[in-house]
Amino acid sequence: MAFSPGARTAWHTHPFGQTLIVTDGLGLVQQQGQPAQPIRPGDVVTIPPLVRHWHGAAPAHAMRHIAIAEKENGSAVTWLEKVSEPDYLAAAASAGLPATYSPKLQAAQPLASETLTDRQRAIPLIAAFMAGSDMPGLNVALNQGLDAGLTVSEAKEILVQLYAYAGFPKSLNALGELLAVVERRQQRGIADAPGREPSQSVAIGNDLIAAGQANQTKLSGGPVQGPVFEFAPVINQFLQAHLFGDIFGRDNLDWQSRELATVGALAATPGVEAQLRSHMRASRRVGLTGAQLRQVVHSLSERVAPEAAARAGAALDQALAAVPKG
Repeated sequence: MAFSPGARTAWHTHPFGQTLIVTDGLGLVQQQGQPAQPIRPGDVVTIPPLVRHWHGAAPAHAMRHIAIAEKENGSAVTWLEKVSEPDYLAAAASAGLPATYSPKLQAAQPLASETLTDRQRAIPLIAAFMAGSDMPGLNVALNQGLDAGLTVSEAKEILVQLYAYAGFPKSLNALGELLAVVERRQQRGIADAPGREPSQSVAIGNDLIAAGQANQTKLSGGPVQGPVFEFAPVINQFLQAHLFGDIFGRDNLDWQSRELATVGALAATPGVEAQLRSHMRASRRVGLTGAQLRQVVHSLSERVAPEAAARAGAALDQALAAVPKG
């Protein structure tokens, strides 16, 4: 769903709540009784059931997001009154966004960059070198990522997440390399941004399982089922509780970055082509474009190994054939 500058929904509710995954631009979301919040690419916003809210673009920026909501009795939404211009501009100002809306800006901001940022380009390389235990390559990629604006917290989060895909020993070794990189950069007078820790505590018990199942379903495009999970259901319980609950529930790294990291690590790992295909599709669901993922393949070919690039390219071809671009 795309919004031109200044465009927004009316107030509305959803019977089972709504999930917004921001893929491009700059926008706003506001729940009744709460201040408006700015939303940016990679942000995942969860609206509880029956909570009045609205969302849209910033006054001077376009915005695009994926919206997920389940139907009740054939309807997924109840529309209410429109958000007035004064209320919208006041919300934008309270969120720290310039209230400079003009109809002339309606077509001023292009949507959906087809180019990865330097920060994004570094992430799959960091992941691939980590998965391949290539410490010299990882050292270079970490330095490039930090130079491109990756925070220390984000770099740590990438390497922590990847233990689930590449194993604890490789994750620990890579974290040790990151520590050495940060210390050497400090000695050279480089002050890397520390970044932030997750803003909310992770759920526990049944709430953790439910949160993980919801995240897994969003990324997978539907409930995860199959003979392996029927044969060993505990593995999906661990996936839901820990990987998709504990790790993907941490908001100090956006989902686009998490999928770029996962794709990089899986591409560097022979024999996991099925999982690589799944995460190429997930990358599309969180808003990465086919052109951006082609850049990942090209980077893997230039920097990592032609075999890794070939695996990634084949997985991307299948993902694009299965899911229309857009």
